[in-house]
Amino acid sequence: MDLVLSDDQRAVQLAVREWVAEVVTPDALRNDREERFPQEALDGLKKTGFVGMSIPEAYGGGGADPLTYCLFIEELSRGDANVRSIMSVHLGLVAGSIDRWGTEEQKQRWLPRMATGEVLGCFGLTEPDHGSNPADLRASAEALAGGGWRISGRKVFITNGSIAQVALVMARTGGPGAKGVSAFLVPTDSHGFTANPLHGKLGLRSCDTAELVLDGVEVGPEALLGADGAGLKVALSALDDGRMSIAASCTGIGQAALDTMVAYSTQREQFGKPIAGHQLVQEMIADSAVDVDASRLLTWAVADLKTRGERYSLAASKAKLFATEASIRVANNCIQVHGGYGYVDEYPAAKMLRDARVTTLYEGTSQVQKLLIGRAITGVNAF
Repeated sequence: MDLVLSDDQRAVQLAVREWVAEVVTPDALRNDREERFPQEALDGLKKTGFVGMSIPEAYGGGGADPLTYCLFIEELSRGDANVRSIMSVHLGLVAGSIDRWGTEEQKQRWLPRMATGEVLGCFGLTEPDHGSNPADLRASAEALAGGGWRISGRKVFITNGSIAQVALVMARTGGPGAKGVSAFLVPTDSHGFTANPLHGKLGLRSCDTAELVLDGVEVGPEALLGADGAGLKVALSALDDGRMSIAASCTGIGQAALDTMVAYSTQREQFGKPIAGHQLVQEMIADSAVDVDASRLLTWAVADLKTRGERYSLAASKAKLFATEASIRVANNCIQVHGGYGYVDEYPAAKMLRDARVTTLYEGTSQVQKLLIGRAITGVNAF
């Protein structure tokens, strides 16, 4: 693994960083306070072409390699994790799944429009009663006599749910358990498809999160992504990429929190000198710097495995577990360094902590990641 970025990777990193500083960061706190969707950022992602960053060039995308994609996600999250969430679901979970599992017809139908942002994707796996155990999901897809499927069920906590034009939905086509689940590409303008936005979230307050209701939604046979009964394989492979994305995102949150606490502590004076000159403040900064660097290296290791075509599920779980928990520690240190000012939304520290907190919950909780890692190492299933 080469830890030195290529010239192209550095160019993308710098371009995204400059764009984020100009377009994303200035509105982040206001959008958070008002639960206002970052429409200007989304428009900018489309205009710059960043919205198709990792979609293959053959379908009009940027063709970014996995590490470049991680750099992109980190920089977005460094400015606002809400904007990152739009892209990691659109690209990492949905477009990536179509590229990996789709027929050429499906790729031609969806990927060029996803590369321009004409079509955004959302990922419909989690249900009100089934989060950590998706093999028991209840949404159903009934085969129609003339071909196609009729899908019914509910999905919850779906990022991009209200703004997406296509939903990757997992539904049961067979008996109980994992082998009875299939994956479908469902146009969100289909009759019977409803998205109900969710409000009042602790963090990620300005990104779009919704409940999806599918009431007898009918789709053609071309909607099936992968084989009948392969839905959990589709979902779990997507979650490997999603966990890499979240690790990159949390690295970005952690870096932003570290930068913020360093800037504040070198300016704020107590006892006759900048608070950065006090040993216990430096301890928090040092701990945070190590957490950020470790998160980044674990994330890059996942990207390296993916680039070389090797299995990366275990590495993705390790990176996701460490980086999500580390981002909370770093953001919490940022608040502590700011003192009382860290507790008000005039400063970004509290937003960073709230945005980081959800990452230990979705796409596999920290506890699930530990079970996955333990099972991979010991060969013993502890579920």
